[in-house]
Amino acid sequence: MIDLLVAGGGPAGLAAAIRAAGLGMEAVVVEPRSAPIDKACGEGIMPSGVAALRALGIEVSGHPLRGIRYVEGARSAQAVFRGRQGLGVRRTELHTALHERALELGVRIVPGKVAGVRQSHDRVAAGGLTARWLIAADGLHSPLRRELGLDGPGTAVRRYGQRRHYRIGPWTEFVEVHWSRQGEAYVTPLGEGLVGVAVLSRERLPYEKHLAAFPRLAASLLGRDAGPVRGAGPLRQRARARRAGRVLLVGDAAGYVDALTGEGVALALATAAAAVDALASGRPQDYPGRWAKLTRRHRLLTEGLLAVARHPAAAQLIVPAASRAPAVFGAAVHALQ
Repeated sequence: MIDLLVAGGGPAGLAAAIRAAGLGMEAVVVEPRSAPIDKACGEGIMPSGVAALRALGIEVSGHPLRGIRYVEGARSAQAVFRGRQGLGVRRTELHTALHERALELGVRIVPGKVAGVRQSHDRVAAGGLTARWLIAADGLHSPLRRELGLDGPGTAVRRYGQRRHYRIGPWTEFVEVHWSRQGEAYVTPLGEGLVGVAVLSRERLPYEKHLAAFPRLAASLLGRDAGPVRGAGPLRQRARARRAGRVLLVGDAAGYVDALTGEGVALALATAAAAVDALASGRPQDYPGRWAKLTRRHRLLTEGLLAVARHPAAAQLIVPAASRAPAVFGAAVHALQ
């Protein structure tokens, strides 16, 4: 019997399978899309995420990130990562590295979707496969979370994200977060001659209209777009629990607040490792508490920033406040790295 069946071959699912294989478990990943998988993503990996990739035996090329810079018009504030660097990486390159590492360790990756979950005291069956445990890593709008009755209540405040690449040399080693009354724009250096720009907002508008809210940034990018716009949302997703019997939810499937702090990949890797470690130690009941501890600071800080960002007048105070209190801004960035 398979030790671990993983639904979803994104970063969280592949990281779980790689971790399991490294611990001597037989892991099978089920994913309907062919590699490499792309998606709307800011593409910045926090230092903890870079360390987690190395722990999985993965070194991926990209653009070094020294910290976070908040920008509003001509004003800015920045905080440098403490001790370690982050990395700006094309999502397709990250996925390729994870995919190849999984295959190298003997993980079987099969096309398809996992559905129709049936559980007993010692096994779980779904999608024509039977395993001792199932990890649901099937994304933001997880079908398995819904099937298991773990979808949490919706929210009146919905936010959406869109991303596009631009052929322009990175002008900084910081992830820049540009603020406006309408939302935020994230500029991530990705390599020589390429940056990614993601916009987040409560309004569902064409990408170009969102970018127009940042006139200086938009002017510097004019005519340099290098690919299609990819979108995602609503971003906030709630899960009633992180475990249902022999099924554990990891990554975005376990619940998601917002992309505001750029920790998606780092948290996906961390929660995947925590889930597999709980299974390997024979204590699956420990995973929900471990998930809560791993994500607590991210959830608290993101909720706080979102509360401010909901009010346009208050949102305009974020960059001035960060510039006047650099120690506080730096502490917040260090807490997330």
